Amino acid sequence: MNNQDIINEVRKKNDIVDVISEKIPLEKRGKNYFGVCPFHDDTNPSMSVSREKQIYTCFSCHATGNVFTFLMNYEHKDFNQVLVDLANRVGITLNNIKVKKASTKYDEWYKIYELANKYYQNNLLSKEGESAREYLKNRSIDEETIKEFEIGYSLKNRDDLTKLLTAKGHTLDLLNKVGLSNEDHDIYYSRLMFPLHDLNGNVIGFSGRIITSGKQNKYLNTKETELFKKGKLLYHYHIAKEEARVKKSVIIMEGFMDIIRASTVGVKNTVATMGTALTHDHIKEIRRLSNNVILCFDGDEAGVKATLTAGELFASENMEVKVISLPGEDDPDTYILKNGKDAFLSLINNAIYYSDFKIKSLSRNRNFSSSEEKANYIHEVLQEASKIDDPIRTEIILKDLAKKFEIGYNTLEKSFKELASNKKEKKQVIDAPKTIQPKNKDKYQKASLSIIYYMLNKQEIIDVVEKSHLVLPTEALRALESEIVYFYHKYGFINEADFYTYLTPKGELLNLLSEVLAMDLKTTLTKEELDDYIKVIREYNLKKTISNLESKIQNETDPIMQVKYAEEIRKLRIGES
Repeated sequence: MNNQDIINEVRKKNDIVDVISEKIPLEKRGKNYFGVCPFHDDTNPSMSVSREKQIYTCFSCHATGNVFTFLMNYEHKDFNQVLVDLANRVGITLNNIKVKKASTKYDEWYKIYELANKYYQNNLLSKEGESAREYLKNRSIDEETIKEFEIGYSLKNRDDLTKLLTAKGHTLDLLNKVGLSNEDHDIYYSRLMFPLHDLNGNVIGFSGRIITSGKQNKYLNTKETELFKKGKLLYHYHIAKEEARVKKSVIIMEGFMDIIRASTVGVKNTVATMGTALTHDHIKEIRRLSNNVILCFDGDEAGVKATLTAGELFASENMEVKVISLPGEDDPDTYILKNGKDAFLSLINNAIYYSDFKIKSLSRNRNFSSSEEKANYIHEVLQEASKIDDPIRTEIILKDLAKKFEIGYNTLEKSFKELASNKKEKKQVIDAPKTIQPKNKDKYQKASLSIIYYMLNKQEIIDVVEKSHLVLPTEALRALESEIVYFYHKYGFINEADFYTYLTPKGELLNLLSEVLAMDLKTTLTKEELDDYIKVIREYNLKKTISNLESKIQNETDPIMQVKYAEEIRKLRIGES
């Protein structure tokens, strides 16, 4: 077996419906399966997954591909990583199969960050890193945890890293651009260093923490670069993603030390923002891990406020949100140190719904001796209860309110039903989600894409197109047709899923192929319909040839040549060879 044969075998043994349904819920409708597309903001099941074709297509954002593509985009992994995962899933040995990894303009950036990461880690183990090791020991961070989180140390000398990296051939301009140097000296010195990873686990920056008191900022993050954007990055995501899928939930925390401490007691499905408020991009990535979110912020007033803000954002995205309430001024780090693993696991297992947390928080700093204050509070609780789609929970809330404030249950129920009715009416008038409309295509483009579509589905069409010596209108279409013909002759078959895998390294043609796969054409094609497509494309070629000859006439000064071109145009128009 060659590489492509092995890749095809891995693809065939990993049914796309089974694999995708492990990540998102799918529901069978007719012969296909449908689910909410994870590649754009959506709440409707717009993604279709075909077991017959082993292809998925979103009718809104037009994302399409095979099982490899889905996992590459969903899990932010490259092809090799996904290939290994799927081979292991079905027990196929790859025998050191090597697939060429696509190079990027950031390859040198990654090398710089990785070298810097190793440099900082070595510093921590050196004699100069003794004070940093002592600091970590006092914070109950052991050697195993240091290795797991790749914690390092930047030395007092302010040019050591810059000298090391320039000696390796990296320019000062690039070191300044990636955020490790400023002119000719290091950005970081005398700080604990925490590497920051992108969603795939590549180091793309650092956060440095001071270990002595002073006027410096406690944390110093790498400046925003083309790779490092705080509004998109989530700390620990690359580790948490697998654990979150196993646990079927993701815990959101505020700081590095909270994440690290939770990991020491076996809680690894955790992510944290980079000192910024949650953004829409953060939520989009978190949703890929799980639709079930647990907020675990500090127990102080600021932590409560942050919990309410985050809870509203997640709730607005129709995600299930629960909250861990920490006592007093505790954060997860201090709570675990004081109370231990079992106590923290108990908090996770007994996390309360966000709506219950919000209702509880609404009573903070209230003066219930005032009738107006009581009424305002009750109305706010009813508003919150009207968002809950569980009649048993809402009845419990209403009964608790009636008992607490000695109000008739019927009075509360009447107000609640009015609120719920108004919300339902508003929900019904909300416009359906807008789909991304494909660009209009002329008849020549439609005919060309249709022929490509049927070449991928019917081997006999490939033979007809080859014999007809058809010339498609654009270079990209001709290149895609050529690749289909090559694949067919090399492997003796053609299907959409395997051809998509084959074309993955040729990224420039993937978008065009995706456009073809997203076409909703009927499965049968008559000889007359194929002849019509071919006729339309030949019409295009004829017009193009005539247009080129007319241009030659315009630019030609020799009357004899002008007459020759004119005669060629005449013959073409009357159909002479």
